Amino acid sequence: MQTIKDKLHDMTAMREAKAEAKQEEQAQREMAKARVEVAHEVRKAREAEAAMDLHVNRAAEKAISHESKQQPHQQNDDTSSNQSNNYGHDSTGRPYTDDDFFNIDSQDGSNIDTRSNTKR
Repeated sequence: MQTIKDKLHDMTAMREAKAEAKQEEQAQREMAKARVEVAHEVRKAREAEAAMDLHVNRAAEKAISHESKQQPHQQNDDTSSNQSNNYGHDSTGRPYTDDDFFNIDSQDGSNIDTRSNTKR
């Protein structure tokens, strides 16, 4: 009778050990899945940041070309060489910022931030 009790006790202990190992393995799988999801989101964020940088640079190039078309052409070679070196800068040499692209002048002369629709 004692051997049967011992065998049942051993089977119960084995079942509990297997269940615990299974739960631990499931937790590790969930952690690995979460790491993969985080890595995926980080990659997407880096790609979006690179795309935004590309768009900002293109906008800066277009702004420079637009400014050069709007300004009368000067025969002075010093000013033309300075303008070609102003990549990413306005005509005063100040670097472009997000505000240069997202703000517009309203009728009353105040600036409106088009991202939040609030006056500054």
